[in-house]
Amino acid sequence: MDTFDIKTLDTYRENSRLEAKSAKGGFPNSLWETYSAFANTNGGVILLGVKENNDGSLKPESGVDAEKLRKDFWNMVNNRQKVSANIVTDRMVTVENVNGNEVLVINVPRAERSARPVYVGLDPKSGTYRRNHEGDYHCSIDEVSLMFRDASAVTQDAKVLENMDSSVFCKDTVKGYRNFFRSCHTNHLWNNEDDELFLRKVGAMTIGADGLYHPTAAGLLMFGYEYEITREFPNYFLDYQENRMLGATRWTDRIVSTSGDWSGNVFDFVIEALNRMQQGLKVPFVLKGNQRVDDTPIHKLLREAITNTVVHADFYGRQGIVIQKSEEGYKFSNPGCVRISISEAITGGISDPRNGIMLKMFSLIDFGERAGSGLCGISTVWNKVYHTPIMIEDTHNNGVDRTILTLSTGGNEQDVKAMLDLYEGMLETSDQKTDQKTEENRPENIKVKGRERNRLKELALQFVRNAGEEGTRRELIIEYLKDTLPTRNTKEQNQRLVGNILVEMSNEGSITQKDRIWFATTNKGKVHD
Repeated sequence: MDTFDIKTLDTYRENSRLEAKSAKGGFPNSLWETYSAFANTNGGVILLGVKENNDGSLKPESGVDAEKLRKDFWNMVNNRQKVSANIVTDRMVTVENVNGNEVLVINVPRAERSARPVYVGLDPKSGTYRRNHEGDYHCSIDEVSLMFRDASAVTQDAKVLENMDSSVFCKDTVKGYRNFFRSCHTNHLWNNEDDELFLRKVGAMTIGADGLYHPTAAGLLMFGYEYEITREFPNYFLDYQENRMLGATRWTDRIVSTSGDWSGNVFDFVIEALNRMQQGLKVPFVLKGNQRVDDTPIHKLLREAITNTVVHADFYGRQGIVIQKSEEGYKFSNPGCVRISISEAITGGISDPRNGIMLKMFSLIDFGERAGSGLCGISTVWNKVYHTPIMIEDTHNNGVDRTILTLSTGGNEQDVKAMLDLYEGMLETSDQKTDQKTEENRPENIKVKGRERNRLKELALQFVRNAGEEGTRRELIIEYLKDTLPTRNTKEQNQRLVGNILVEMSNEGSITQKDRIWFATTNKGKVHD
C-alpha cells in the first residue's frame, strides 16, 4: 500500500494493510489482534473512529474522542501484559480531523526480525496473529516457532551438533565440493589441508561445549547423508520436478532426497538439479580470449536462484524444498518466509539469509551473492532476456510459511541480443575495471557502517572461531570476506578495512592477536592458546 492519505478516506477499502474500527463505544480490545497481525506481516494502518459502509467504503464516525483513544493506546501498548512489544513511535500515532470528526491514525510498522513474534497477552502460542487479505488470523505453532528461530542473531545453520561427528559426512560430496573450491582458488592454502581441517575452515565443523569438533547444522545439510540429516531436521525433504503435468502426478524427470540411491544432501542436490535445469538453454557464440563462454547470464541466474532458495530455507519447517522446471519456466519453493520485506529483497542491498554459513560455503565456489543483490540481479536479467517480470510471494497456508519464486517465460523465447548485451558486463575482468578508473580517480576507502560493518564482524568472528586453536592469519580472513567487501575499493583499501575491523573486534574483546595470528576468545575472555 502506498502512503496512506486521510484526506481521501472515502476512496479506501479495508485490505491487508488497512483496518478501520468504529470505536464508538470506546477503545476496541480487538485492536491488539490487528496490531500483532500488522507487526508480524508487512505493517499497516489502523483507523479508530472510522466505520465501514455497506459498499465497503469508509467514513468517519461522529462523536468519537480521539484524544482519549490515543491516551488509552499509549497506556496499553507499553503494558507488557497487554502486548509483547511497543514498536511504534510518537509520530506514528496521530489525531486527524476528517470533515469535522476526529480520527486516530496508528501506523504500525513491520516488526524487526529480532522483535517477532509480537503477540497479545503473555502467551505467544495463543496471542500471535498475522494479516491475510483484510482479516487477522491466529498463527499456528509452526509459524510462531519459526518467528522465534528467526529472531536469533545467529543463523540457524550455525548450531553445533554435539551428538554427531565427522562420520555423518558423505566423502564423495566433500570431494566434489573441494574440486569446485580448487577450480575457483587454485593456489589457496586450504587445498593442502586434509578433509577434516578443510571442513573446519569452511564452517562445516566447529568446537562444541565438550571441547571437541562436531558438525555444524550447515555442514550436516551440505555434506551429510540424508538419513543423518533427518535426525536433526525431521521434515527435511528436497524435490526436483521436471515437466510436471497439470492435474496429474507425472514427471519426465524427478530427484528426491529420500530415494536412497544418492547422498540426499543439499550440495549434491543443487549441483544435479542445476545441471538439469540448464539443459536446453540457448548458448550464444561468445569468446573470452580464445575460449568459448558457455556460462550465459541465464545459467548464472539459475545458479543464483537455486542457491537463494536453499540458503533462505527453514529446514526445520514442513513441506521441504520443491523446484520445478516446465515449458512455462521455473518455480523455486522453500519452507520459511522472506526475513526482510519482499520489496527490500527485490530492490537489493540488504542480505539476511536464514543459513549464513551455508551461503558462505556456496560463495566460496562462486555460487550466490554476498551483497544482498541476488533477487535484484535475477529480476533484472530475467526481465531483459524473457521480457517478463519475476514473481516472489510469501504464503501462509495451513499454518505453513513458504517462499515461492516464479520465473515465467511468458511464452517468450530467450532474447539472444539481450543476452549478448549482458555478456559485456560478465566478461569484463577486474583488471579491465581497474584500467577504466585510475587510482587517482578512485574514491576514498568506501565507508562501511552500521549493519554492513556488523555483518563483516560476524563473518570474521565465525571464521576465526572455526580456525580453532590454530588461529588464522589476516590474509585468510580477507580471502574469506572478499565477496562481501566493497567492490569499488582497491585491494589495498579492503586490506586496510579488514585490518581496522579486526582491531575493533580485538578492542571489543571477541578476538585477540598473538604473533600475527588471530584467535577467538572464549566467553570468559580467555584466549585459545
